[in-house]
Amino acid sequence: MDLSLSSARWRWPPQAGAGLLLLGGLLLVGCARTERPVDSGVRDGILYINNGAEVPDLDPHTVTGMPEFYIMDALYEGLVEQDPDTREIRPALAESWDIAPDNQSYTFRLRAGLTWSDGVALTANDFVRSYERTLNPQLAADYAYLFEIIAGAGPYGSGEETDFAKVGVKALDDRTLEIRLEHPVPFFLSMLTYPCWRPLPMHVVEEHDGLRRRGSRWTREGNLVSSGPFVMTRWEPNRVLVVEKNERYWDASQVALNAIHFLPVESVDTEERMFRSGQLHITNVVPTPKIPVYQEMADSPLRIDPQLGTYFYRFNVTQSPFDDPRVRRALSLAIDREAIVERITLAGQAPAGSFAPPGAGGFEPAKTVEFDLTEARRLLAAAGYPNGEGFPAVEILYNTSEGHRTIAEALQQMWKSGLGVGLSLYNQEWKVFLDSLDTLDYALARSGWVAVYDDANQFLEIFAGGNPNNHTGWANEDYDRLLAASMRESDPAVRMQLLQQLDAMLMDQAVVAPIYHYTNIYLIDPRVRGWNPGPLDKRRYKYVYFEDSL
Repeated sequence: MDLSLSSARWRWPPQAGAGLLLLGGLLLVGCARTERPVDSGVRDGILYINNGAEVPDLDPHTVTGMPEFYIMDALYEGLVEQDPDTREIRPALAESWDIAPDNQSYTFRLRAGLTWSDGVALTANDFVRSYERTLNPQLAADYAYLFEIIAGAGPYGSGEETDFAKVGVKALDDRTLEIRLEHPVPFFLSMLTYPCWRPLPMHVVEEHDGLRRRGSRWTREGNLVSSGPFVMTRWEPNRVLVVEKNERYWDASQVALNAIHFLPVESVDTEERMFRSGQLHITNVVPTPKIPVYQEMADSPLRIDPQLGTYFYRFNVTQSPFDDPRVRRALSLAIDREAIVERITLAGQAPAGSFAPPGAGGFEPAKTVEFDLTEARRLLAAAGYPNGEGFPAVEILYNTSEGHRTIAEALQQMWKSGLGVGLSLYNQEWKVFLDSLDTLDYALARSGWVAVYDDANQFLEIFAGGNPNNHTGWANEDYDRLLAASMRESDPAVRMQLLQQLDAMLMDQAVVAPIYHYTNIYLIDPRVRGWNPGPLDKRRYKYVYFEDSL
């Protein structure tokens, strides 16, 4: 029978329920004699994990969502890796590196004998060609702006310069890569952990006409080859994506898992039932109403980890009424963030008064947005909507999720009761939702941004004018000037002041309305060991193993 959540005691393994559906073709039917996937997975070294959504692609140069990053962490490795706890930078594909005295030139020495999963040699030139692809304006890569710190990359990325040889990336020989920067960047090594900085199998990309084109089939089943600990062997859209151990990976002896099954379950209630019935080792999230129940259990499978990230709403400033900053600020000030984290999210999240989260590279906001209904009403009236009168019909967009819906409903009620503004809700599945953001086909949308390297810059830079991750239509020359200055500033105290000014400008202009700073909350089979994502949510699958002694 199914484990009842009314019990305050967690028993492992729980009995499997009959007739519960498992995506990926693993249907548990009938009697309890049927072996549960998590149990066979422990025996066979197969990890079953919910990824939260179906991914549109696995091209590190053209995808931006966390579901994609979670899978790419298994497939691609970069020059370095970052310890999730200490945040120390450690060797990965590069065995060592030297930094010039001016802190603008880095020379990386690759490990001997590196190969792609198809046996083709992985060389320094793969990095050069990968970075050229990212920067080429024909591809319009979402993260091309990150590479503009490289000497000469700006003119090449804008199309002013067509000779990539003038960009500061050179393969000095097959094992030696040199990267020269426009100016010192104190967090450069941490940036290299971002998936877009990892090398691509350019011989495969080229074969499938993907050098300058998005959506080519080089990332599909049977085509994609890997540099990381796993290689993709099966991709059934909306069912399962399977990766298996890459025997040609340089550190294959460290990898204990034989395979990982990523399931794209969007329903948090469904994934929680799947976990209890033995169909998942790790969930993506936990249904909010179940959190207190799991917290009361002895030996609970609940995990709540700190995470550097912000849950927020973004405004489309090109559409009325959100082209008026007074309206945007009114809605932001009318959000009772304390109530949301205390009554809805329930997992240790901190109410967010800033966009960049405290602790990202040492960042601390100097100014925050607070709940102020009196000022919110004043601003809305000044904008021509006293008590919400005449406010146009506006929809709140969120990607399909019970948790997102619950928060959207809370905001809907706060704005109705506090400001007299009535908004409607609508949801879209993940890929359609991303398209709506890309094309500004929305008015007000739920969003999130999570750190993948250790600096507040990665939060603040996305609202630069023209940044492909901006998705608001907002641009401000003063903001762009301050951002450029923060990138070049070597004095930590001065740089912190610049970052604080940038965050304060986002709050004053209410380009976004921050809601809370994340924690990472999920359920995990106690037999899973080595799972330690840390505040940067690094999925280091090669260190994960099973301990079948519980």
